Amino acid sequence: MEPIVITGARGQLGLALRRVLAAAQPIALSHQELDIADPTAVERRLEALRPGVVINAAAFNRVDDAEDNHEDAYRANAEGPRALARACARLGALLVHFSTDYVFAGDRREPYAEEDLPAPRTVYGASKLAGERAVRDESQLHMVIRTCGLFGARAGGGKGSNFVDTIVRLAAERTTIRVVDDQTVAPTAALDLAEKTAELLERWAATRDDSLLGLYHVTNAGSCSWYELACEVVRSIGARLAIEPISTAQYGARAPRPTYSVLARRHLARLGCDDLCSWSDALARYLEQSRPQ
Repeated sequence: MEPIVITGARGQLGLALRRVLAAAQPIALSHQELDIADPTAVERRLEALRPGVVINAAAFNRVDDAEDNHEDAYRANAEGPRALARACARLGALLVHFSTDYVFAGDRREPYAEEDLPAPRTVYGASKLAGERAVRDESQLHMVIRTCGLFGARAGGGKGSNFVDTIVRLAAERTTIRVVDDQTVAPTAALDLAEKTAELLERWAATRDDSLLGLYHVTNAGSCSWYELACEVVRSIGARLAIEPISTAQYGARAPRPTYSVLARRHLARLGCDDLCSWSDALARYLEQSRPQ
């Protein structure tokens, strides 16, 4: 069996992929082990490994920092995926690449489908869209998977590494916090995203069906505001933390956020596998698994 390579393997999605695909013994590469934006390094490493599948979970995902670090964001989010796609095309390997809801403007009130026109409003979103296009242009054998509001464990069990962990941490440190209530998202567990990715890979390995290639939206079912998500976290852990709803304008983030960035999972539905659980069920499981033993 040709090996599976995972890049960005120490992030929350990389760790989830390693856990879900453990039986396949994937080759897990951190940024220190492979800088995907170095085309020569990518070519040499993949040529030596000869993978059948490359899963790219590496990204520059600090949305506000990207506004002031345009070059770094594009290097990681566009040049890196291009280098991987070129190498995969030469090897005949399938490339699975992850993208984001931030490729959309977020100015509507119904879920964005895979066919809808992207219109990013941030450097981060624009760099991720450039990465999607690079993958599409350089390799026919690809799956691009957009997701939203990801939460999952990080290497070393780092706290505060995603929104959910941040709320848990603040619940232990403060009595009151303020959270934005005018942005609607579809919170997604990294583990559920990894499991759906593995399901798609299993189908591809069994059939080599071209209908499995292309663009996907993969999120947990349902939607909520960040305020509603924070309230559910606090309720679930039994914390006494008062949460004040505020507007995006009051929060004053450096980069603009989509007001509405729920993703419709039409490609999964066409394949008959749009069966992800609700974000609230995924959250309850994550919080249970994250509790100290």
